[in-house]
Amino acid sequence: MKILITGGASGLGEAITRRLAQNPAHEVWFTYNSSAARARELEQAFPNACGIQCDFKNAADMEALLKKIDEIGLDALVNNAISTPITKKHFHRMGLDVFKDGFAQNILPTVEITQRVITKFRERKGGRIVTMLTATLAGRPPAGYAEYTAAKAYLHSLAKSWAAENAVFGITSNCISPGFMATKLTSDTDERIVEQMTSQHPLKRLLTTNEVAETVEFFLNAPLHINGTNLLINAASEIL
Repeated sequence: MKILITGGASGLGEAITRRLAQNPAHEVWFTYNSSAARARELEQAFPNACGIQCDFKNAADMEALLKKIDEIGLDALVNNAISTPITKKHFHRMGLDVFKDGFAQNILPTVEITQRVITKFRERKGGRIVTMLTATLAGRPPAGYAEYTAAKAYLHSLAKSWAAENAVFGITSNCISPGFMATKLTSDTDERIVEQMTSQHPLKRLLTTNEVAETVEFFLNAPLHINGTNLLINAASEIL
């Protein structure tokens, strides 16, 4: 299987890349921007993994990535990249630029990449799409996550449309909504809050990136009848 993972050289993306590249039958491509050293490490560890440097804000980089997608002949796409940090402020205190930048750097590149991939999938009569969302979509969103949660909700809606419009072509589009994980994206979270979340968690431990990577692998191999779903991974917990 030929797989593209966006943002696949750090955090959750790196765990997904490592998990999928462990299978020598896979040809794993992953994008990265500022994680060049980690990308080289992955390429050295896995001969079947190849990094593609791409700054989603750079039009030339995006065009080169889309051209590469045409050349590879992908079987699967994992939409994982997030280019902007989470702005943890109450909605009324966020500047409009937070929403503009988030949409431009996180949503639109995902749209452009997925459009190109689906076009190729339809030609080949098959393909798998897995889109990473967040457990903050379930229940009451935590304070300060308005823009981040809204962006993920937008992608969730798109992912359902991708499934509905392309099922007849043997294309699946599923989502994963993981709970809180200790990654670079969440590294600025106060240690006391992390300790509290851990103590209140039903399993007394937080979700790991490796566990989510296993779930991605499941969706890439799941029957075609599993389509248009969003799997919440939070141990039936209210702790996000």
